[in-house]
Amino acid sequence: MQSSNADGNLLRGTLDFLLLASLEHGPLYGLRIIQDVQHRTSGHFNFKEGTLYPALHRLEKRSLIRAETRPSDTGGPPRKYYHLTDTGHTELTRQRNEQRAHASALRPYLEFA
Repeated sequence: MQSSNADGNLLRGTLDFLLLASLEHGPLYGLRIIQDVQHRTSGHFNFKEGTLYPALHRLEKRSLIRAETRPSDTGGPPRKYYHLTDTGHTELTRQRNEQRAHASALRPYLEFA
């Protein structure tokens, strides 16, 4: 995952949160997840399939998301759609609270320029 001028460790710690949040409003397939994250972060976070799919598989192993194969809406091969499980919704809420607390703690340092 790449971000403009961002540290790799920070990005790795943010990836799961971005993926869970991207699936919050309904199932998406891989390319749509990438596009959603790019759009919602104004291009700040940009990652490739080689980063996406291992992360999705890791989240699936933890039962935070579930995959199901559906026919393509464009007539191509079937696509694997990912959606949050109940456990995934709970984890997203936990991570969102953690991210908010982190941002709040950093705010005094970010505003001092």
